[in-house]
Amino acid sequence: MTSLNFKTLSFKKEGDELIVTLLRLFYTKIPLPELEKIGKFEIKDAHTIVFKNIEESRAEKKFSFLLAKYFEDLRNRLTNNSTTYIHKNSGIPLIGNVSFGIVYRNSSIIEIKPITSCNLNCVYCSISEGLESKKHDFVVEKDYLVEELKKLIDFVGEKVEIHIGVQGEPFLYGDLEELIADIQKMKEVTRISVDTNATLLNKETIDRLSKNDKLQLNFSLDALDEKKAKEIAGTERYNLNQVKEVISYAAEKLNQTLIAPVIMQGYNDDQVENIIQFVKSLKDQPRLGFQNFLTYKTGKNPAKVRPWKDFFKTLEQLEKKHDIKLKLSKEDFSIRKTKELPKPFAEDGLITARIKCPDRFPNTSIATAKDRTISIPNCPFKKDKIVELKIFRDKHNIFNGRLV
Repeated sequence: MTSLNFKTLSFKKEGDELIVTLLRLFYTKIPLPELEKIGKFEIKDAHTIVFKNIEESRAEKKFSFLLAKYFEDLRNRLTNNSTTYIHKNSGIPLIGNVSFGIVYRNSSIIEIKPITSCNLNCVYCSISEGLESKKHDFVVEKDYLVEELKKLIDFVGEKVEIHIGVQGEPFLYGDLEELIADIQKMKEVTRISVDTNATLLNKETIDRLSKNDKLQLNFSLDALDEKKAKEIAGTERYNLNQVKEVISYAAEKLNQTLIAPVIMQGYNDDQVENIIQFVKSLKDQPRLGFQNFLTYKTGKNPAKVRPWKDFFKTLEQLEKKHDIKLKLSKEDFSIRKTKELPKPFAEDGLITARIKCPDRFPNTSIATAKDRTISIPNCPFKKDKIVELKIFRDKHNIFNGRLV
């Protein structure tokens, strides 16, 4: 008898299928007859499957083959969007794409993105993420991400901040607490900042997270009027009171917190002073950094952009009125230039690459070459197809190419 146990997978029989859940959010279905070809089996517990009359190495090999086969149809439980699982053996590097993996802009803040997905439908979202999203999703294996991040940090060779700012809500990632704990151990890391809408957090989670003294939570709080907050979040399920309680508790328990509202003309300009008063009322006051709403090609864009001159003038007036710092600059975040990562190919260069998976938007694909990913617009997905590309973007170690 062979027992196969998986920390990140859970199993449940439904009819004539085995439902396999990855990191609590993603799932696929394996027909039971496929499993029975391996041998007689039973689900011992949520994370353990037992095969009878087959040696362990053979069972592991055959079951791994089934997982790989059916993970090709991995889905997101929130949206049912198709999903790619990026792991050590996927053949997909973690540098090159803005949506997942590692984004290194040759600065002291290194962005990591273990997941794409969101439990809200915020009206201002710059990439139209959320419950109504129809984009392709990604989820990255924690150990793979930690391993590749450590390599980059060793290359940089100086103190850095790790910023977990995903296209969506990072606390949907089932291994996020473990990921933070692993990064906490890295001596080169001075801060771990995480952008969150706070809706998936509670006091127990904050208590666990407080063991990481390098952690900073950056909260989105865009209104203190309940009706307006739900409107901006795009869902009636948004619980403003819970979010306020989480922020207040986190401010007490964590070494560092930041509140970063997005201010939109005609939506929540009237909420600005209420937010300031809320922040000042907290026993342990977080930093407050208002963001000016900007339009994006991929965004929902519900409002017009306020001119920067007007935005900063308003902040200056509010700073004087409420005796609080509101204008934050790169110096406040200790952002500095760092060692430049060599690019394996440059803009206007011609390369040969292999298509590995769909990209986020329809009719786009991701190819790989020289340990980088390249996003290709107007390219239907065909796995492992060899293509010739001309690179048209190489800024910040993010690569885009056109089919030649």
